[in-house]
Amino acid sequence: MPDSSAEGKRRDLRPSKRRINIALQGGGAHGAFAWGVLDRLLEDDRLEIEGIVGTSAGAMNAVVTAYGLTLGGGAGARERLCAFWRSVSDAARFSMLQPTFWDKALQPDGSLDFAPGYILTGTLSRLLSPYQLNPGNINPLRDVLLSVVDFERLRRNGSTKLFVCASNVMSGRLRVFDKAEISVDAVLASACLPFMFQAVAIDGEHYWDGGYMGNPPIFPLIYNCETRDVLIIQLDPINIDRVPTTANEIRDRLITLSFNSSLMREMRAIHFVEQLIASGFDSGGKLKSILVHTIDGEDVLKKLSVSSKMNPDWEFLTHLFDIGRQRADRFLAQNFDQIGVQSSTDIQAKFL
Repeated sequence: MPDSSAEGKRRDLRPSKRRINIALQGGGAHGAFAWGVLDRLLEDDRLEIEGIVGTSAGAMNAVVTAYGLTLGGGAGARERLCAFWRSVSDAARFSMLQPTFWDKALQPDGSLDFAPGYILTGTLSRLLSPYQLNPGNINPLRDVLLSVVDFERLRRNGSTKLFVCASNVMSGRLRVFDKAEISVDAVLASACLPFMFQAVAIDGEHYWDGGYMGNPPIFPLIYNCETRDVLIIQLDPINIDRVPTTANEIRDRLITLSFNSSLMREMRAIHFVEQLIASGFDSGGKLKSILVHTIDGEDVLKKLSVSSKMNPDWEFLTHLFDIGRQRADRFLAQNFDQIGVQSSTDIQAKFL
């Protein structure tokens, strides 16, 4: 029977289409999980994306999504994302990331911990820098990005607000590139792991992976978007099940702690502002309430070693894609009505 209550009438007055902002963490091949999430969100015509911010692999997903939206809306973005990840896997076939180089020593969870190639590469990176190992500064992702995204057209067209983040090597500050500044170099800077690639130079400044300073930063969406809803797609696990005891486990945990630290701090600040607003203080209307939503695959991704972020095998990527789609489908079923109304994530319980 129709709901004639006051609450039911209020629900009926809510817009059927909801606007959101999306924040995308980095995580190498684990970005295929975010690809799956995005694919499901873009499939739902009830959602409209106002702004996207991304770091590292998240920056690539963000740029490809924004460009695809300019070509053909959600369908165009889904097609471009699929083309991007397929090209990533194809480009790795003849590189050191190709699974045959690792003697097919992939674990069931997709990790490469005991593969000779991974051990050799890790050892070399401790002895030699990318300026010595890769003097030509070859990065196959450059050609992949240029084959999928027309950056001039991206800068010129589309209404989606786009932000890509990188870490300034010299100043230690986070650099946020907006859509007018986005280039293939900006995206490569956002994903520049310093033990693998030379720092990316842009306008006389040098940049490393944005994950060191913001993974992802939320403030570009707060400052530049009207929509209060921010959906964070997380790749790095916050919680783990046991104390790391092996060298690889300890290294992996240090990396995830480092790459989550900026997000945790920003969530603490957002929570503090929310408490001020709830108490009646909004600094004369200057404070903005943020509605936080999250989609993560922590229960799955925390079982993967950091080395699996280097696994571009198509079967592994599509496995993570499928999990991402499932999580997004569950999020929409459980939380769609909360978009524009209230946070579906308890910041204190999840981040503090």
